[in-house]
Formats: sequence, structure tokens, C-alpha cells
Amino acid sequence: MENYLKKNFDVDPKRPSEEALMRWRSAVRVVKNPRRRFRMVADLAKRAEAERKRKKLQEKLRVALYVQKAALHFIDAGSRPIEYKLSQETLLAGYGIEPDELESIVRSHNSKAVESRGGVEGLAREVSVSLPDGVASEEVSNRQNVYGFNRYAEKPARSFWMFVWEALHDLTLIILMICAAVSIGVGIPTEGWPDGVYDGLGIVLSILLVVIVTAVSDYKQSLQFKALDKEKKNLIVQVTRDGYRKKLSIYDLVVGDIVHLSIGDQVPADGILISGYSLTIDESSLSGETEPVHINRDRPFLLSGTKVQDGSGKMLVTSVGMRTEWGRLMVTLSEGGEDETPLQVKLNGVATVIGKIGLVFAVLTFLVLTLRFLVEKAQHHQIKHWSSIDAMKLLNYFAIAVTIVVVAVPEGLPLAVTLSLAFAMKKLMNDKALVRHLSACETMGSASCICTDKTGTLTTNHMVVTKLWICNEAKTIKSGDNEKLLKPSVSDAVFNIFLQSIFQNTGSEVVKDKDGRTNILGTPTERAILEFGLILGGDSTFHREESAIVKVEPFNSVKKRMSVLVSLPNNGGFRAFCKGASEIILNMCDKIINVDGKAVPISEEQRKNLTNVINGFSSEALRTLCLAFQDIKGNHKAESIPENNYTLIAVVGIKDPVRPGVREAVETCLAAGITVRMVTGDNIHTAKAIAKECGILTDGGLAIEGTDFRSKNPQEMQELIPKLQVMARSSPTDKYILVTQLRNVFKEVVAVTGNGTNDAPALHEADIGLAMGIAGTEVAKENADVIIMDDNFTTIVTVARWGRSVYINIQKFVQFQLTVNIVALVINFVAACITGSAPLTAVQLLWVNMIMDTLGALALATEPPHEGLMQRPPIGRNVHFITVTMWRNIIGQSIYQIIVLGVLTFCGKKILKLSGPNATLILNTFIFNSFVFCQVMFTD
Repeated sequence: MENYLKKNFDVDPKRPSEEALMRWRSAVRVVKNPRRRFRMVADLAKRAEAERKRKKLQEKLRVALYVQKAALHFIDAGSRPIEYKLSQETLLAGYGIEPDELESIVRSHNSKAVESRGGVEGLAREVSVSLPDGVASEEVSNRQNVYGFNRYAEKPARSFWMFVWEALHDLTLIILMICAAVSIGVGIPTEGWPDGVYDGLGIVLSILLVVIVTAVSDYKQSLQFKALDKEKKNLIVQVTRDGYRKKLSIYDLVVGDIVHLSIGDQVPADGILISGYSLTIDESSLSGETEPVHINRDRPFLLSGTKVQDGSGKMLVTSVGMRTEWGRLMVTLSEGGEDETPLQVKLNGVATVIGKIGLVFAVLTFLVLTLRFLVEKAQHHQIKHWSSIDAMKLLNYFAIAVTIVVVAVPEGLPLAVTLSLAFAMKKLMNDKALVRHLSACETMGSASCICTDKTGTLTTNHMVVTKLWICNEAKTIKSGDNEKLLKPSVSDAVFNIFLQSIFQNTGSEVVKDKDGRTNILGTPTERAILEFGLILGGDSTFHREESAIVKVEPFNSVKKRMSVLVSLPNNGGFRAFCKGASEIILNMCDKIINVDGKAVPISEEQRKNLTNVINGFSSEALRTLCLAFQDIKGNHKAESIPENNYTLIAVVGIKDPVRPGVREAVETCLAAGITVRMVTGDNIHTAKAIAKECGILTDGGLAIEGTDFRSKNPQEMQELIPKLQVMARSSPTDKYILVTQLRNVFKEVVAVTGNGTNDAPALHEADIGLAMGIAGTEVAKENADVIIMDDNFTTIVTVARWGRSVYINIQKFVQFQLTVNIVALVINFVAACITGSAPLTAVQLLWVNMIMDTLGALALATEPPHEGLMQRPPIGRNVHFITVTMWRNIIGQSIYQIIVLGVLTFCGKKILKLSGPNATLILNTFIFNSFVFCQVMFTD
């Protein structure tokens, strides 16, 4: 085992295998229980194997990419450039460049070819697209005909008959088919037609029914998983079309589209940068290289499948679908299926053990029946006289033994898990939750803690500016207010610089749709501020063109601010704008703008007053932001934006109402024993106010800021985490530390919500990662187990309810099937030992097997959840799947059924007063029906 682990556990080439093996030894050494130690070893081996396969796949991608690039460099160095002639189709469509040439330019990173075509503007002319207006909708089909669709070649789906063929490969069914063939072959000469074919034909029909039902079930599940997989890959991208910015499915992208990229987005096709600020791309998914790539005018090439790590930009799509770098590599790779869930692995182990027990019983049953038969022949002095009837008896004994194995092996256990999980996945899809990994369904039922974001999850994510502090005066914003709100109380200089800070320092965009209506595209916070600027009479286009943007530092969850550097048109200097978390921006300011528009130093008293204003806004459950600016004169490097000496312009208070039903959902979680913790980047006063409104922060609960939390030592963390209910001004690192502590120290099953790129480590570390479908980035979604499509906390509670339902339903089925197995094994074995014949024939046992493996699983595993599930505590991490109560029910029912069937087997003729040649046949039929009715009553 150590040699196997040493070979497979070395998943990281940079990590010595001896070190990995040492850590494994130390981990296993502390476990005294041999079974648990073996499970740890097996689990570790499986994880190592999965990691090794992942690395191998990534290595194949990297090697393929490098070989391709090396070949291209060789071609470029050793031969003249390939001349592409325009095809008739391309000419008639009105385009000036071939798809193959566009593909080659990006694939080979050929900057010279881009320059020879007139740069990105020249390429845009060649594909007949306007960079400001984008593709016209009526041209989409034409472009798809010439340049292709943005879809990748997929492995063809397996047909229904493939599933039938796989089901027929079951070893026990093959043995039974042979038995049926021999039975028919021997039966016809001895008993004649048609009596001689009944037993064999019955077995064949039962086998066919089992195969068909199994194949239909597997085929339906494969179709369902294929549909879910397609939904997972259907990304939404922002493009400019018909002169308007809009959202599109990744499948609708065409060559010539202008795609807008921001932090966390996946690059949807190959393309060339049009414009951007600090755009950094993570190409590790494609090349395996962890070093980020900076995209700029000198290196403008963007590859499909890579991720935006930082910055923002616009790209011109040059290749789609199978012409992209990612599409070509996918041709040689086939995606693996869904991994088995932990519960499936556990139940497969149970099935293996029971199967071995069944095999022992089957062998004993066959030996006992054969020995009794031989003893009877010896007693009648017929041991040397054999006939076809004797052969039929022995064949029947063998068929019964094989069928006992078929019944004993609880093949329905994995089927029940798959059915239950697939049923839950389908229902959750209807309830706005997309399950990416099957295991999340069952794990969510064990969740004992949910660490949730505030914005958009607990709140509606529809933000409105309701309070404003400017020039030492606080104002309440009401619906219907306009530019007159500020004009009387502040000078034009203050008013103008306030509007500049709104419209120039933003990552969002004000656009008009076809009907002329104004739309704001961007994050909810940005939309609220821009909407307020428009209410005040600001003109987005005018202010954006007033000064040229030199550098942008987009908002991220670490810095909690956004900055922009613009050039001033008159004196040639620069102006920096900064906005973000109130206390952070306030600490960056040493001056404040007065009523006349002049910057004056902030006194200590003013700083205290500002802190009180911020806290006052926050206590009203408002998100607070500070806006500031700084004029820069003299020689300043445009590569950097100042981080201090700003002048404060205003404090903005933004209202984000709590979603309807959130308080009730939190109460449901608390009643179910699930602790809800709010982890937010907002001000602590805002966080506490929202947490109280939602019912998360209770009287004995603790609210703490991220900076205080991360400064605690392990002992202090251990003391405060049980009381922790709110963490404000938290960074992704704080969230990751909290999740790690909850899982490793407190052994809790943790569900975590996240929407940003930096949330990926916490989502990956948690037992269940929940990404937001609306506000979440593609990086967050990729690292999550479940995507909450409507960003609603109530949906998270629905996922937990379904998770518990899955677990309970599978427990019901296991209880039902194990009881059937025990009774069938014992009654046939005991009867064979005592009477020399088995009351339950091969056909009958196959029929029961089919019913309990398929219809039983379908009935028990697809029961919808009920409210009572959320009135019981969560299932612990290390709790045994088969509980003491289940064992009591299984053993109790088994004893009851064995007694009933045993009495009928040995005293049935006397009790039912049966006589005559058909008495045994009638009794066995009665026993079979009693056996079936026992199962039906038990299920009920």
C-alpha cells in the first residue's frame, strides 16, 4: 500500500514524494482504529489518483500547446508567410480576410500580421465591423456561415442500445442466461413442448425486464446530466451590438463581436485587445503556467478559456468554436464523467460486503441442496443412474444459487443514490439552484454552518442613494429630487467636481437601448451612484470625454477601493479620483473640499464628525462610500495613482433593502441547527444593522471586523468563533481562515457563499461552495459546487432542505433493501437445508430483484422534502450512515418476516389444508405472495 501511495500521491512535481509519504504516515499513525485507518488510506489513494489524472490532463494540454507553438515558430522561421486567398464565399459575404488567416494570427501571436493589416482597427474593417457600434444583428447568421459557430465538438452521446449492451454485461445475468438456455435445452426433451420451456423462458423474460429497466434509468440520467452540463457551460457575456451594450449567451458570439471583459470573466473566444486598463490574464488552464500575462498594445492576443485576473478591457473576437486555441485542444481530449459521490462510494462498499455474504450463502445453499439430492439418490440406490430430470434438478439448484447472489448484491444502492441526486438536481434547477457537483446535494444535508455574504444574498441588490454628506451638510435623498438638490447649497466648482468623481471614476457604463431608454450596466453599487449622478443632471458622455483616462485601478475586495487617473486638458497636469470603503478613503484624505470648492486641511474635530456621520449612515443599514480627489502638478509618472493626500468630496449612503423572506429563512436554519454567519466587506455598523434585521445577530452574538479577526492567535480564535455571527470589513483571506477553522478545529460541515474572484479559495476549501449566479464571476462559479441563480438566501435554505431529503430518502431505501436481502437469503438457505428445496424460485427472486432495485428506488429515493426535515439537527460529519434505529427496524422486520415465511414453509400445507399433486406449487406461490406483501407493508 505504501508503494502504491508513494507512486500515486506525488501529485505535485515540485513536491518530493518522500515528503508527501512522510505526511501521509504521520496522518495515518495517529489513527488507532484499523478500519478508519484503512478508509483513510483508501480515501487518500483515491484523492491522489484524481489529482494525478488532473495533472496529467493539464500536462497534455500544455504539451499540446507548446508543440503547436514550437511548430508555428519553426514554420515562421524556416519559410515565407502563408498567403491566404479569399474564397468566393468570403468575398460574396463582404469580408476581406479568411477565417484561417484570422485563426493563424492569434494562434501564432503574429504582431507583424496585425500591424500589416492596420492594427485592430484594420482587422475590424476586414471583418466589416464598427468598433464603436459592434456587429449588426442582421449580419449574425452570415458571419456564422463564414466564420463558424462558437461551439466545441463534443463526444457523441451514447445511444439507448449502448446502455442495454452494458447492462447485459453483468456477470450474474450472463450466468443466468446460460442457465436459462440449458434449462430450455434440457426441458424440451424431458417435459416436452411447451411445459419444458416455462422455467427457462421465465428466467429470460425476467432478465430482459431487469436489463430494459436498468438501461432506461441509466439513459434518462445520462440525458439529464448532459443537459445540466450544457447549462453549466452556457456563460453570459457582455457585448456591443447594434451600437448598444447587451448580454448574450456564449453560444451566440460571432467573429467581429466586441466583448467587454472585467475581473473574474472567462475569455469566451480568441480575440485581440481593442482597449483596456491593467488587463491581466490567467492562462494556467490552457498552458499550465501560473505566471499571469499582461495584455496590452504590444501583446494584444487573448485566448479562449483563459480568465481575467485583474483589470478590464474590450476585445475584438477573431475566432470562435473549433477555430479557437481551446477548441482545437479539446478535439484530442474527452471529458470524464461525474465522479462518484462520497455516499455512493460508501454504499458501494456496503454492497460489496453484502455481496460477499450472499456469495457464501449461495455456495452453501447449492452445496446443501446438491448433498441432499445425492444422499436421497444413494438411499434409493440410484447413485449410478442419472437422467435428464436429475440434470434439470442440479441446474435448478445452480440457478437458485446464482439468483441468491443476484438478490444479495444490492445493486439498487448506487442506483438509488443516483436517482435521488438526479431528481434533486432537476428540482433544484427549477428552484433557481444549479448543482455543478453531485456530491453537493448530499453534503448540503449535513451542513451545520452557512457563511453568507450580505449584498445581493441577504439584500435585494437593488441599491439607491438615500443619504449624502457634502460640504458639512447631510441631505436625505427622496424620489423626485433633481439637480436643485445641491445647487443652492454648494458652488458650481464643488458640484462639477462631484459629478466628475461620479462619472469619471466608474467601472460601469450608461447606455441607451433601441427605444432610447437609459440603462446602466455594472455592479449594483456603481449603478446606484451613476443613477444619482443622472438625477443631479450629470451627462455621462460629456464628463467621460472631458478628460482622457490615463490609468485605472479597478475595485477589488482586498483594497476595497477604485482609483482612476485622468489628464487635465488645460494645464497639462493630472487629477486622481478615488472612491471606496468610507473609513479607508477617509484615512487617505488630509483635506476636505469646502463650500467654495477649495481644499482645506481636515481638523481632528472634523475627522471625528465625519466618523460620526459615517457611523450614523451605517446604523441606518446604509452602505457608505467616500468620494475623493487629488490634483497632481509637475512631473508625475502616469504608471502610478497616489495612495494618500486626497481631498474628501462627499460621503454617500446607499440603501439596499433586505430581501423578503430572508428573516423567515434564517429562522428556519436556526430551528434546523444550522448556524448562519454573515461575512461582508461592509462597515461594521451597516453589517450589524442588516444582521439584526435578518435575525442573524442575536443578543449573545459577536460582531467583529476582519482586521481584528486575523490578528487573533489560534487560542483566541477558538474562543471567539463559536460566538461569531458577523464579520465586517472582511477580506477573502479572512473568509478562508474562518472556513478552515470551522472545518478543521470545530469539525463543522460548512457552506460558503461567494461572488468574487478572490472568493475562490474559500469556495474551494468549504464543504459546499455556493456561487452567486447574477453577481458572481466565472472564476467563483467554476470553484463552486452549487450556483444560486437568483442570488437569494432563501434558495440556499431550499438546497439544504433538498440535501436532507436526499440523505433521508436513501436511508429509507437502504433500510428497505437490506431487509429484503436478509429475508430472501435466510428463508432460502434454511428451507434448502431442511426440506431440500427453495420456496423462492429463480424467476421469483429475479422479479423481486427488479422491483426493489428499480421501482423501489424510484418510489423511495424521489420523495420530495417536507418541512419536518428542517426541525431536526444536521447530520454530523462522521455519523454512520446506517443508524441504530435503522438496524433496529431492519432486524425487527427481518425476524418478523422470517417467522411468517418460515411457518408457511414448514407448516403451510397443514395451516392452509392443502393436499394433492399441486399442493407444493400452491404453497410456494402463497409464500412468494406473502413475501412480496411483507415488503409492500414494510415500505408503507
